[in-house]
This record gives sequence, C-alpha cells and structure tokens, in this order.
Amino acid sequence: MKYWLLKSEPNVWSIDHQIKSGQKGSVWDGVRNYQAANNLKKMKKGDLCFFYHSNIGKEIVGIVQIIKEAFVDPTDKTKKFVAVQVRFEKKLKYPVTLKNIKKTKELKHLLLIKQSRLSVMPVDTKCWKIILNMGKIAK
Repeated sequence: MKYWLLKSEPNVWSIDHQIKSGQKGSVWDGVRNYQAANNLKKMKKGDLCFFYHSNIGKEIVGIVQIIKEAFVDPTDKTKKFVAVQVRFEKKLKYPVTLKNIKKTKELKHLLLIKQSRLSVMPVDTKCWKIILNMGKIAK
C-alpha cells in the first residue's frame, strides 16, 4: 500500500462533501497538471490519501481510500487526463495545518512544502505516521 495527499478547495469539494458521497465514493477529477496526473496513474486500489483543504484552511482534515484506479477523466474533453474514485475513511480528530507541518522538522521534505502548487502527491510511510499522530489518529 502507498500513501498520497489529495488537495481540494473546501468551497468546491470539502471533506463533508466526500462524507456525503457514501460507500460509492466520488470521482476525483479535474486534475490538469501532468505531474499530479502521473501520480493519479500510480495509485492502486486500497491506497490511502490524506484529504487536504487548500486555499481556505490549508490543513489535512481526513483520509480517503482509492476504490477505483485511474480511468479517463470524464471532465476532460481531450481524454488526456485521468481520474480516480475515492471513498471517505475517517476524519482527523484535529486538522493538521500547513503551519504545523512546516514547523515539524521530520516533514521538511514533503512535497506539500517543496511543491506547494502540486495537487496530488505521494507521502512516505514515516511522514504518514507522523501526520496521523499529529491529527490524533491511531496508526
């Protein structure tokens, strides 16, 4: 299993929207950056992703699971980009803010800091566990 981070603007699609999508989950579409799209293509069913509220809040608020691997993004008229299907798993007890992530020495190498505009990125196991602990979620 691999770990990822998905960014969404909460006024467009929030963790609460994701929760309401239920067991069938929702399509994670609209990604038009090639590096982010390549990350979507690497995702496997069962992988877990942090759900990050970008722009408003700037914090990790929950976890979603990949339930369908990459397929042609239905919102892309060119058919060049892909989407995945994700399902809500859990909310973090305490959102983990970007400010606190930046303050944590062991997280300095995260792409969330190094490539702040990237909307889909891998998260290594060590960082995953540190962030879970920060959000008070049991590993």
